[in-house]
Amino acid sequence: MVFRNSLKAALIAAAALVPLASAQAADKVTLMLNWYVYGEHAPFFYGKAKGFYQAEGIDLDIQEGRGSAVTIQAAAAGTVDFAYADVPTMIRAAVKGAPVTAVGVALQTSPMSVMGFADKNIAKPEDIKGKTVATTPGDSMSQIWPLFLKRAGLKESDFRTVSGDATTKLNAVINGQADLLLGYSMDQSMKIKDATGKDVHPIMFADYGIHLVSSGIIVNKEFLAKNPDLVRRFMAATTKSFEEAEKNPEGAVDAVLAALPKAGQRPTLLEGFQLTIPLYRTSETKNRRPFQVTDANMKDSVELLVEYGGVAASAKDDPKAFYTRDYLPADPSN
Repeated sequence: MVFRNSLKAALIAAAALVPLASAQAADKVTLMLNWYVYGEHAPFFYGKAKGFYQAEGIDLDIQEGRGSAVTIQAAAAGTVDFAYADVPTMIRAAVKGAPVTAVGVALQTSPMSVMGFADKNIAKPEDIKGKTVATTPGDSMSQIWPLFLKRAGLKESDFRTVSGDATTKLNAVINGQADLLLGYSMDQSMKIKDATGKDVHPIMFADYGIHLVSSGIIVNKEFLAKNPDLVRRFMAATTKSFEEAEKNPEGAVDAVLAALPKAGQRPTLLEGFQLTIPLYRTSETKNRRPFQVTDANMKDSVELLVEYGGVAASAKDDPKAFYTRDYLPADPSN
């Protein structure tokens, strides 16, 4: 009887240790974002809160970034495992020798836009004539801006331009020194709304035939070669996180605020995330799971970067060198 009781106690103790052992076995993974947290980032927090990463054996640490270039440098140096950053910026770095690639493209439609207060009724390119536009020389949007003007039938002489850094550009519109600025439809527009309480209307570059991808998941190539199973599990959890957040935007934003109460104002975080969701797909990928970028979209993006973004012409030789879909979960629509 004593032996049986001892055996029973030992089995109970062993069973109690199983969850602890499983938790200890989880891979600790660092994801660095492109910027301070805003609405676009909600799926990562939602997936972590819902246990999607834990279910894939991943203990996820989400870190804020200070710009896509810095985040990509961190991935290239191996100081973070995964980077969520601008894929065109990654392509520029890769062409110069950075050992990075995209394992999933989240925003397959560009959020680039020219935007101003909705009450100014600047809703189409023709309305820009005679107005003042704030830009940041040398940034990605300023590089693509000439192509937008060409596609929209505008000339630089049709409007006045003022220049400044990202903060100066925002303040110029907020303070009435400029009518419009170049910015991301779900980012700068929400910053302006937070500061003024006024709605902002973006004129999207993508509506004028500019096929350029944006944010995606980026990894170091050596890390990818050494950890293919971990990358697959991370992309499985991240795909599910994006899908479920898309179904429940309010819950996704609540997850952000639960983790970071000072991340922003709930209404504009929610609106910013809702503005992000349509950017997940193009007409070619409308029935696909997140991250399933097409070869044509990536080819167009690389060609745009060569023509307007200062990327070396050699990048056009092999656009597939900058991305892979091999680590994404199965997509029944393919």
